[in-house]
Amino acid sequence: MAQAKSTNWRNVITVISIMILVGAELFGVAISAGWAIAGLFELGNIVGFVLMGLFSLLAGYFLVNLWRRCIAVEPLAE
Repeated sequence: MAQAKSTNWRNVITVISIMILVGAELFGVAISAGWAIAGLFELGNIVGFVLMGLFSLLAGYFLVNLWRRCIAVEPLAE
């Protein structure tokens, strides 16, 4: 029978803290970049919102990759 793994709470808190910090930065940059590019080239509100959405999807992709790398380095269960 497989032995139950215990949760390493120190790693869980570390990974969650990193994800919150980096996620806030990534989504802040994504939204501000979409707004700035749309404003700089006078593209209008709709294009600005589309750019914000596209950049947010890109930020989400980077956040998922960061999650996978963090889990590889800091296992949540022992």
